[in-house]
Amino acid sequence: MRRTYSGTSIGKPRQNQTNEDAVVARRNVVAVSDGAGGGGIYADLWSAYLLKQLPETPIASFACLDDWVDSIWEPFYAVCEESAKKAGGMVLNKFYDEGSFATLAVVWRTNEGFRWMSYGDSVVFCYRARTGTLEHSFTRLSDFDNPPYLINFKDKLHEEGFRSGLFKNIGACDVVFCATDALAHYVLMMYELSRRGRYGLELKEAERRGSKNAQIVKTAMDCRVCFKKDVIDKLRHCAGRKEDFRQHVEALLRKKLIALDDYSYAMTVG
Repeated sequence: MRRTYSGTSIGKPRQNQTNEDAVVARRNVVAVSDGAGGGGIYADLWSAYLLKQLPETPIASFACLDDWVDSIWEPFYAVCEESAKKAGGMVLNKFYDEGSFATLAVVWRTNEGFRWMSYGDSVVFCYRARTGTLEHSFTRLSDFDNPPYLINFKDKLHEEGFRSGLFKNIGACDVVFCATDALAHYVLMMYELSRRGRYGLELKEAERRGSKNAQIVKTAMDCRVCFKKDVIDKLRHCAGRKEDFRQHVEALLRKKLIALDDYSYAMTVG
């Protein structure tokens, strides 16, 4: 069966703000990038640029990621420098002093399986339909509270922010996808809630952090979760359907099960 590839991205619902996420889903590649607007400038352009420049073959090591960023940043810098000069003043100073920030999570389909890499708190997932298990690129649920590693054209990358791996033996019904941080937190939290016996300590650790994510975990503790039905099937249904995805996210916001943010995911199924 031929695999399908789809991506969906929306800005913060009802906030009338720029969506700083970017998403790509094309044959044999799915990826997301979360432009971090808390610092720097042109985060939305930088996240989109990173995905546009993605190589067709996997970035398999930190050295490869470092070399790739070093090989692509200058055209972006030149264009944005001109825009910043026209804006002048604080915009230009911010561009020179801080640059642009974004995360990156990518999956490439290869002959050996699905090769993935991530930098920052955007996450790669693999849902195994036969066993109902979820594999992912992240560390622990509570680590979403930590400042993420970010790619910036003006700063050195940190090797500890890079993760990579391979999903092997992917079946026709298995789902491989990438998601930006707020959605990724929701997915991982719901999976752990569906298997409380195994992840009880990790959930308690996340709940004790005293953060906005901790409050979300505390609220979600009362939920009864069927992970496939409540999470995977709904994401599959919304893939490539922006308005359906928006309605799904707004329902999660009303239930206080997800943080307010931009939301993006790219998925391959089949």
